[in-house]
Amino acid sequence: MGEMSTPNDAALSWRDLESRTGLDALPAFHRAFLTWRGVPDVQAMPLRRVSQRVEAELNRMAQAGEATREPGEDQDDWHVNAETLAPFLAGQGLT
Repeated sequence: MGEMSTPNDAALSWRDLESRTGLDALPAFHRAFLTWRGVPDVQAMPLRRVSQRVEAELNRMAQAGEATREPGEDQDDWHVNAETLAPFLAGQGLT
């Protein structure tokens, strides 16, 4: 896959990653992310709850200095430290 453009070479846009994943694969991508972050019982969660937990985990990453939240017109984006996400992305085939 091609490289993503980001405002900071050391950060990846979460919304760009979601777009690259595709709508059909997005629920599995989100569940894999939550599993990688150590969230329990992800497979049993309703899809709406998965989405809420992804947002919560991204906020936790921002609080820990691993991401920054960027306000957007339609929705916010997060620019996540590329090194932080590297192991997860490698497991998803998105490197």
